[in-house]
Amino acid sequence: MPGENPASGDGSVSRDPDFIRRMLPAIARYTSYFTPEVRGLDRLPAEGPALLVGNHSGFVYVPEAWVCGQAVLSRRGIGPPAYVLAYDLLFAVPGVGPFLRRLGAIPANVGEAGSALSQGACVLVYPGGDLEACRPWTQRNKIDFAGRTGFVRLALRSGVPVIPVVAHGAHHAVTVLARGDHLARAIGLHRMRIKVLPLLAGPPFGVNSVLTPPLPMPAHLTLEFLPALDWTGYGLGAADDAALVSACYLQITRQMQAALDRLSAEQPHPLLTGCVRLAARLLP
Repeated sequence: MPGENPASGDGSVSRDPDFIRRMLPAIARYTSYFTPEVRGLDRLPAEGPALLVGNHSGFVYVPEAWVCGQAVLSRRGIGPPAYVLAYDLLFAVPGVGPFLRRLGAIPANVGEAGSALSQGACVLVYPGGDLEACRPWTQRNKIDFAGRTGFVRLALRSGVPVIPVVAHGAHHAVTVLARGDHLARAIGLHRMRIKVLPLLAGPPFGVNSVLTPPLPMPAHLTLEFLPALDWTGYGLGAADDAALVSACYLQITRQMQAALDRLSAEQPHPLLTGCVRLAARLLP
């Protein structure tokens, strides 16, 4: 069945195209706050399996993930299977897991991702996870996958095209003062696979913790799909070659960093740009 969850196997809710269709207006209202601009969408294959690799930003608000999802659906349609790998702990939260599943999120593990790709799906992964989404604001223009190479092995084993998707501006929406990774580990949160406990700044309370997170600011978001990387020539056994995996990791992170540097130079003040664009849209 088109859009069916490929590998839950546990009775959980599957991706629901009708539900996604009903949710799209609300998602569009949310993402419009960040006045998004999408570039290079024609580089995404209109059909067939593909692994999209993005950089994560913006604390829990992650506007780039929602904008990328919209872009994928506009390119490939709602019916064909498309998934995003999400923090697996979220699927254990009552009510949250089924909601995410219906939208097309699946836990970030190799089994489900590989099953989806084998069935011709488009899969979006954010290797940096919460470590990248909560990186300090001073590192806002840095690609930080924390050395995680699982996505490279997934691509090599699956033999699918890899499309880097670079987002700029989302990390200007929230000011992360400190990631809090050492604190999270010190109090034992790593046992629950929670690696960060960020200190944040922004309205309405000034300096905030995750218990009282600041509201996101309307930073202008630019999302660019880069040319696809073809690693299929290495063969399916290449995933076990540590040197090759490392080389592929460096290739994609360097290309994404170069693109982020370019976008940062082109648009150095995304919050100001976002405020101006939002005001122009709202004012008569």
